[in-house]
Amino acid sequence: MPPSAPRKRVAIFLFDDVEVLDFAGPFEVFAVTGQRPGPGPFEVMTVAAKAGVVQARNGLAVTPAYTFETLPKPDILVIPGGYGTRPLVNDPPTIDWIRKLAPDVEFLLSVCTGSLLLAKAGLLDGQSATTHFGALDLLRQLAPSTKVVENTRFVDNGRVITSAGISAGIDMALHAVSRIHGIEVARETAHYMEYRWIEGAE
Repeated sequence: MPPSAPRKRVAIFLFDDVEVLDFAGPFEVFAVTGQRPGPGPFEVMTVAAKAGVVQARNGLAVTPAYTFETLPKPDILVIPGGYGTRPLVNDPPTIDWIRKLAPDVEFLLSVCTGSLLLAKAGLLDGQSATTHFGALDLLRQLAPSTKVVENTRFVDNGRVITSAGISAGIDMALHAVSRIHGIEVARETAHYMEYRWIEGAE
């Protein structure tokens, strides 16, 4: 990883009933990459629709650092999943915000049912995607022109990468690190996390 490489901003969207590991897994991956010693290559930011505490799944309270209005321009946008995605599929401000940011980011990532929000925004049309095994049919309904892939940890379309459920977001985030900084940096990150990384994708 070149020491002069500019830091990339990673924005992770938080909302009520977000699945904890969906956002915490990628957060950990990007936050610890290359940070031994000194600052790492990623600045990880959390964002919600409005200021205040977000109630994640199973009672975890999280206070995002930014709102839709105050978020600095990200290089990478991560859309996690959880039961909270169901109402957001029909929430125009959220879908419009994702749709507006998507063209300007280098990588657009979703974890679990976060892919449903990408589908609703029309960002998976003509591409391949995956999601939690329990939401595959719903993804097909929301994105009829998308090839829905089963039994895989993540699907890489180049700029848009979707992952299967919960822990698969860690594999996807490590894959994104490998795309940006090389496979050895990603492997070192997985080793530091003591995580058995599944490297392959569709």
